[in-house]
Amino acid sequence: MALDAMLQKVNALTGFTNAAGVEVVSAESGRAQLSVAKKPELLQFNGFFHGGVVSGLADHAAGAAATTALPPGKIAVTVGLHVNFLAPANGPSLLASARTLQAGSTLCVVAVEVTTPGRDGPVLCAVATVTLRVVDMPSLPA
Repeated sequence: MALDAMLQKVNALTGFTNAAGVEVVSAESGRAQLSVAKKPELLQFNGFFHGGVVSGLADHAAGAAATTALPPGKIAVTVGLHVNFLAPANGPSLLASARTLQAGSTLCVVAVEVTTPGRDGPVLCAVATVTLRVVDMPSLPA
């Protein structure tokens, strides 16, 4: 199965990403980009994306990037997530760009940048470092 097709399938199955409207923008070995459009359910009281949404998108992008670097039949699940918020996420969408730094046989480490469109170009809202454990891929419905 092609990398982005596999990520699209996993993305469509999960509750959070499906409910939030997360989209797979691109996928290649060790890298993934995921996005989410602004909608009221994802915002905090001031109209910015909620930090949990920013963190969740970074986490899911990291899992996608790490999984694309693994052998077939393996998937990466998060064991540690560290997020630094750098600017308000107040644009019309978020883009999480994840890059696998290390893909081992038991653990992976991924760096993620989360941006939002701004008046003068992308605004870096958050950076995350994610550690993931390698496990067997569960059976996916056809």
